[in-house]
Amino acid sequence: MSRTPTDGSAAPGPPDAEIARLAHDLRIACMRVSRRVRFESSDAVAPHQFSVLARLDEAARTVGELAAIERVSAPSMSKAVAGLAEAGLVSRSEDPRDGRLVRLALTDEGVAVLARVRAERDAWMTARLEDLDVEDRVLLRRATDLLNQVVRP
Repeated sequence: MSRTPTDGSAAPGPPDAEIARLAHDLRIACMRVSRRVRFESSDAVAPHQFSVLARLDEAARTVGELAAIERVSAPSMSKAVAGLAEAGLVSRSEDPRDGRLVRLALTDEGVAVLARVRAERDAWMTARLEDLDVEDRVLLRRATDLLNQVVRP
């Protein structure tokens, strides 16, 4: 039972044990799903490289911007980007507003690899969802909406 003050404000203190258990179980399940999906696609790119491609699909970025978004060091990101550039998936160009900066963007091959890996991951998940009955898929639709609400900034 959760504790709620009579004035309607949130009560300080530890979370309800049931909520804490749900938080733990949900976190573990999300991590397992994430891990399985990341590794259920071709060997075209490593999971951390896929993440870089996905970020560059949103917009051209600098190594520093990518490092900040992915919460890794600039040298680590530089290494990942170098591998993607060497594979022909990412191009480098001078920033039009600041010639000291290098902007990274997807090449046509990078766009194709990103689309292929996304399709492979979606196919893996689709196959698992097809084995569920309609009621469970409806429940997962609702859970997906709720999870998106939970992680919304």
